[in-house]
Amino acid sequence: MIIAATSEIAERYARLRDEVGPGVTVVVATKYVSFADMATLAEAGIGVVGENRAQDLVAKHARYADAFRWHFIGHLQSNKVKDVNETCELVHSLSSDSAARRLTVPALLEVNLARESSKSGVGPDEVAAYIERYPLVRGLMTMPPLTSEPEASRPYFRRLRELAHGHGLPELSMGTSQDYRVAVEEGATLIRVGELLFRGAV
Repeated sequence: MIIAATSEIAERYARLRDEVGPGVTVVVATKYVSFADMATLAEAGIGVVGENRAQDLVAKHARYADAFRWHFIGHLQSNKVKDVNETCELVHSLSSDSAARRLTVPALLEVNLARESSKSGVGPDEVAAYIERYPLVRGLMTMPPLTSEPEASRPYFRRLRELAHGHGLPELSMGTSQDYRVAVEEGATLIRVGELLFRGAV
């Protein structure tokens, strides 16, 4: 991917943070950002990055550890938990007992509200049991069904907020580049954005 100039990324980032307000953490998804281009994000003042793959997380963190706060936003395999424990302040995608038993950092429980077989996540009826078993759960995360219409995500975001509030959980990770505005309206405390911020001219 060709990413934009440092000044352009910095301007987009500042606009987005102003738009969503101080109560929402902007997590910049860096799955498609090269090792070298991470330096551009650091120079642009990006504060929090989210990685999808543990192998990339380890490699990028080794070089840019102090440049960002690190979150893990991809599918969390139990054999990769050690890497996440050593590098991240928050996991957005906890969805198994095997991973939860190994975690030592706070996590958000991924909830598969649409019960899509192609996605990870626990069912809404499993949330209470996970919270009881694992005190490190701080909130919930969801990924609604893929859609080109942001409003179609609203019912899922609203349901996640209701679930979180019902269990006394303060954090809600929901909303990506195409539907973050709806997510913020429904109470997101973290949004995950990527190309919206750094895509350059093709």
